[in-house]
Amino acid sequence: MVKMKGRKKLYVASTNKHKIDEIKFIIRKILGDEIEIDIAPFNAKVEIQDDDLKKIVLYSASILMAVNDKRPIIVEDSGLFIEALNGFPGPYSNYVYRTLGPKGILKLMDGVPKRNAFFKCVAACICNDDNILVEEGVVKGSIAHEIRGSGGFGFDPIFIPQGYSKTFSELPEQVKNEISHRALAIRALIVSMEKRGYL
Repeated sequence: MVKMKGRKKLYVASTNKHKIDEIKFIIRKILGDEIEIDIAPFNAKVEIQDDDLKKIVLYSASILMAVNDKRPIIVEDSGLFIEALNGFPGPYSNYVYRTLGPKGILKLMDGVPKRNAFFKCVAACICNDDNILVEEGVVKGSIAHEIRGSGGFGFDPIFIPQGYSKTFSELPEQVKNEISHRALAIRALIVSMEKRGYL
């Protein structure tokens, strides 16, 4: 566990309750109860349309920095990249989830034998001296042939992480939050912040 210099507070810029809960779980797993995690007190996350998750996150971070008052704020974006669909839906995963959903993706994959895919997360923190730290997390896997499981959110019911036979939705929450793309990115971000003395 990372040792902190007194109790600190981190903010998460998101309106997605599922993401916020996951990020809180991941951070507390590393830092324990020495850290207080709250939702950013303003909704200034603005996303651009781009094929690069990192550019999207850095743009959101720059917008947050303009209205921030030295709060350490984490912002992230994630996407499901499917090899047979040339990386679709990728950075557009949120929109595709709202319009097509997992069933729509399975229809696009009907009869497709190669089902390799990966989840990617890019996470950034605007630190209290206006520096922006950025880390990434990637989990390889494959697309299931049907929706499986009731846990998780988004495309979790159709993604089987490499080395497992269950989808993210079928795995216990604790397991998913240990191995997910978001866990990898947030863990790397927290370590990076600690090394630089922000925690």
